[in-house]
Amino acid sequence: MKRIGNKLLRLFVMETRGAEIAEAAAVLPLMFMMLLGIFWFGQAFSIYGAITRAAQEGARAGAAPTCTTCGTATNNTLAVNALTAVNNAMVASHLDPTQMQAPSPPVLAHCNSAFGSFVTSAGCGATGGACVQIPVQLIASAQGGGDCGVSVSFQYPFKFWLPFTSLNNQKILLTASARMRLEKN
Repeated sequence: MKRIGNKLLRLFVMETRGAEIAEAAAVLPLMFMMLLGIFWFGQAFSIYGAITRAAQEGARAGAAPTCTTCGTATNNTLAVNALTAVNNAMVASHLDPTQMQAPSPPVLAHCNSAFGSFVTSAGCGATGGACVQIPVQLIASAQGGGDCGVSVSFQYPFKFWLPFTSLNNQKILLTASARMRLEKN
């Protein structure tokens, strides 16, 4: 009886029929999770690129005067131009501008120049919108002064969907910021 049991056990261990199905059952869920992870991280990277471009567009729109024959542009006009450019870039990227959140505003030095006093546009420190600061000191020089510019920063939420992981339905905030030197008329 013992010999028959040992023979059957040896035959069972040596048998390879159905091994492919067992291996596929072990490997396919892991491969599927990796593909989902690649997809969702790609989505996050795409949104990060879009919000970074939106911040750059806002900084560029806030740095340039609206027209050369209109006289000097005020800081409020430049801030509104920056916010409009950010919103337009977000809409062009098929992102919802109402989901933008203002980060804690960066601590930037006030710039004493012909551009006037420090202006913080709508959104800095509040719950929604981009944070636009004009004029801020971009580069400090040894002689004092330096370049004055505009700073645009905001955060955009992204939610991962990776079942059976700690990232499932986890919301992260992607941060975008850009600075640009103010141009004179």
